[in-house]
Amino acid sequence: MSSKGKDIAEGSSADHPPQHSQQQPPPLSRYESQKRRDWNTFGQYLRNQRPPVALSQCNSNQVLDFLRYLDQFGKTKVHVQGCIFFGQVEPPAPCTCPLKQAWGSLDALIGRLRAAYEENGGLPETNPFASGAIRLYLRQVRDSQAKARGIPYKKKTKNKKNVLKPSSNGDTSNLPAMR
Repeated sequence: MSSKGKDIAEGSSADHPPQHSQQQPPPLSRYESQKRRDWNTFGQYLRNQRPPVALSQCNSNQVLDFLRYLDQFGKTKVHVQGCIFFGQVEPPAPCTCPLKQAWGSLDALIGRLRAAYEENGGLPETNPFASGAIRLYLRQVRDSQAKARGIPYKKKTKNKKNVLKPSSNGDTSNLPAMR
């Protein structure tokens, strides 16, 4: 084997300058991809306003308008106060009540936009997605949707591991088997 063949076989780059391959950044997570899409959508919304609104001039009013605008693309039936199915968990028939964005979707969207705002140079103290007006709006949406569906909203509590104890009658059938 010639020395050139040996160098190639051993991976030497004596005759070949190192090639700087373009390393691709790792693919974005689902969350990061969605955050980027949401940020771009919000930016497009601001540009489409008449007159257009610069991101630096954006405040909670534009964010609230954006959330209301998104309702037209919602898939969650929200019964109005006068609907015969208002407050029923599973209505027996269709009605003409509007479809809206679900509270959980709006809450997650605001969380992503809040993070994106600061990642794109916005200051936490001027973040329009973190304002009290947005929190109040989300709370009102959550409560109204819960009432319309007849499901009271209950805050999830973090479960602490329950330690199973034998019942007072000595029954240990609910305890995990020891191996």
